[in-house]
Amino acid sequence: MRKAKPKKRIILPDPKFSDVQVTRFVNNLMYSGKKSVAYGVFYEAMSIVQNRLKDTDKTPLEVWRKALENITPMVEVKSRRVGGATFQVPIEVRADRKVSLSMKNLILYSRKRSGKSMSEKLAAEILAAFNEEGGAYKRKEDMHKMAEANKAFAHFRF
Repeated sequence: MRKAKPKKRIILPDPKFSDVQVTRFVNNLMYSGKKSVAYGVFYEAMSIVQNRLKDTDKTPLEVWRKALENITPMVEVKSRRVGGATFQVPIEVRADRKVSLSMKNLILYSRKRSGKSMSEKLAAEILAAFNEEGGAYKRKEDMHKMAEANKAFAHFRF
């Protein structure tokens, strides 16, 4: 490589939960540098989750973490050209990419949902992922099915 790898930026924890992972999620949620708006959407979604799960003893942050864990893919497929043919080669996902994929999928499928506000849509998708259903969970299952179907090409791994 000609250039050195860029240094990892230090992400500060969020003001309410003092959690770095929340800040990372909010950074993905943010549009046009409007971080305070993104924080507002996330915290509002957390309060909606808390209202809907009054009977359980879990905090909304625990529900959100479990939802992310449920939609985190373990394997994915990458295209690899071998002798004119393109194979879908299953590979394991790196730890930092797992987190990134799960957060981005949760946000993507929240935006696709029908609902009034983004915070309501996000809360609905978090609860769906927590209960192992919804668009983001289906996406993870589809990725795993693709990897399982193409297991024969695993020897083309690079």
